[in-house]
Amino acid sequence: MKKILLSFLILCFTHLAFAEDGYELWLRYHKIENPSLLQKYQSRNKGVVFTANSDRLKAAKKELALGLKGLLDIDLADSQNLTSGGVLIGTPESSGLIAQSGYAKEINGLDPEGYIIRTVNIDGKQITLVAAKTDIGVLYGVFHYLRLMQTNQSLDKLAITEEPKLQLRVLDHWDNLNGTIERGYAGYTLWDWARLPNYKSPRYTDYARANASIGINGAVLNNVNANAKSLRVEWLIKAAALADAFRPYGIRVYLTARFSAPKEIGGLPTADPLDPQVRQWWKDKAKEIYGYIPDFGGFLVKANSEGQPGPQDYGRTHADGANMMAEALEPYGGVVFWRAFVYQNERHIDRVMNGYEEFKPLDGAFNKNVFVQPKNGPIDFQPREPFHPLFGAMSKTALALEFQITQENLGHAGHLVYLGSLFEETLQSDTYENGKGSTVSKVLQNYKKTHGISGIAGVPNTGTDLNWTGHLFGQANWHAFGRLAWNPDMTSEEMSEEWIRMTFSNDKKIIDPIQKIMLMSREAAVNYMTPLGLNHIMNYDTHNGPEPWHDDPVWSAFDYHKASESGVGVDRTRTGTNAVGQYHEPLSSQLNDVKTCPPQFLLWFHRMAWDYKMPSGNTLWNELVAHYYLGVEEVRQMQTIWNSLEKDIDEERFVHVKSLLELQEKEAVWWRDGCLLFFQQYSQLPIPSKYEQPKHSLNYYKRIPYPYNWKESQYK
Repeated sequence: MKKILLSFLILCFTHLAFAEDGYELWLRYHKIENPSLLQKYQSRNKGVVFTANSDRLKAAKKELALGLKGLLDIDLADSQNLTSGGVLIGTPESSGLIAQSGYAKEINGLDPEGYIIRTVNIDGKQITLVAAKTDIGVLYGVFHYLRLMQTNQSLDKLAITEEPKLQLRVLDHWDNLNGTIERGYAGYTLWDWARLPNYKSPRYTDYARANASIGINGAVLNNVNANAKSLRVEWLIKAAALADAFRPYGIRVYLTARFSAPKEIGGLPTADPLDPQVRQWWKDKAKEIYGYIPDFGGFLVKANSEGQPGPQDYGRTHADGANMMAEALEPYGGVVFWRAFVYQNERHIDRVMNGYEEFKPLDGAFNKNVFVQPKNGPIDFQPREPFHPLFGAMSKTALALEFQITQENLGHAGHLVYLGSLFEETLQSDTYENGKGSTVSKVLQNYKKTHGISGIAGVPNTGTDLNWTGHLFGQANWHAFGRLAWNPDMTSEEMSEEWIRMTFSNDKKIIDPIQKIMLMSREAAVNYMTPLGLNHIMNYDTHNGPEPWHDDPVWSAFDYHKASESGVGVDRTRTGTNAVGQYHEPLSSQLNDVKTCPPQFLLWFHRMAWDYKMPSGNTLWNELVAHYYLGVEEVRQMQTIWNSLEKDIDEERFVHVKSLLELQEKEAVWWRDGCLLFFQQYSQLPIPSKYEQPKHSLNYYKRIPYPYNWKESQYK
């Protein structure tokens, strides 16, 4: 009996030890499964020359040891001499061998964060060289080297040179000081404010490792809807503790600054940016912050938007406010990210226009250490938006693009929606600023040459959930943002395959179906939520689920779809609000003409009759119906594909994704039926009989609360 019990316990603990809960993210250093490849990798790494004499080099060496042990089941064999098949890692400063090699000049010419990985001959021996100009470059190089093995790439004849194409690659955490996260769907904040600065959770190191592995080098700790007390000494000390934990991994800390802080915590009667006392207060505050955090990155500011205070409260411009803070930070090398998310909170105003109209006239008025930061589109992180017209329109000002990684308007952490496709779509959009080929990606990269700074920001989806992001596939969106921040010209195909290989398997029979799910998922979401350019028809309070019927004196979905018996869509052509006029030619004319406007933006820029004949031959109504039903069908295809992998995926992660796909299918139907029944009131046209008909009335869908209960009788 004791033997049976012991065997049972061993089985239980063995299962727990190898449970795949998702915590490891893409840094899943599990042993290489291919025996011949494993043998080659072991041979290549049998001797490592790596002198670690700084915190960052120590972090890199620790990561290398962790990776080699997990992937190859070998201990890091630290050597002072090169052996055949060995690895030499470091900088010309940390390694005499590298300094005296023929590669030192090339290495010293790299970007400060760049690195090389080469198969080279030194002292007559063929070795792998992982080298950089700086310690942080070495860390990035080590992560890349491990990634080669994780993804089963050849280590023969390596000739890799990598440099980041954007300098500042930042996560903008919308974390509150009370532990909650605005638009966070994966638990509470990672920052344990109550126990900081004395207790530093090991998770801070894992967070920093994950970011460094994909090239992210900054973190804004607090919400853009800021609390002024985050700038008080007692909170700066806590932020400094986080900065200490992140520093070995090259992550600089930033803070969101509340514009009215001089009044709220500084005792001044005003926050007017032209008031000398206010300007001095910010200078003193910057000096204080850098006393605690010597490598502090700077401020993120949301001003005169959604009730936040700002310079316009005093009759000043956004440039006046941003420059005041920039002057305070400039002696220390800090920057200001000044958000361009502004709009008139009034009915019957085309919100698409506001950001451009407010910031375009200020082009050239901002200090050299200021980024104007628009969102990727001109409204607000919708499932699909055209790129923000400020990109390509402010040649005298550095812009930093803001993506949203957390799925505020894309099903929260309940829907599998791969955002690599959305990010790529925006970055590869042509602004025509300098003729054809002036993509958003190239515009962002060019700022380093023209302004000396370049950057990109992402609102993350991290939280205290064990798997970090709530939905396992939410990790892929964090990964994709980081990889695109480093190189904005990567493709969603490249990034998704890399993530799958690192997260699941290098077996093509697993890679191909998962990649198919990922690459179809974003378009599926657009189809069952907001096809043909519809937007901003989500639930008013939660931003989850449909609410095209929302209408009150403050905010109305009707201003975004303008549905009536005569048609649907917003006229933003030259005879309408002229939003098309904010884009360069020939794009402006393309969008203006209903015949050349891309179908995915049709109702964004045009108001159309329900019986308008689409290029497909369908009427607009039937085309809209087809897209909504296709979206649901695509989710069902995703379910079928995932279910086919049951024997190939560990049980815990398989069941997790399977359950959430079932939720997503229900919510996709909710979106489809609720929206179509609402629009049908105006079109007065039937849903063709070939489709499954809605099971409930429009009133049923209008009454579903959120969080909701699917007991149907409750809402009939």
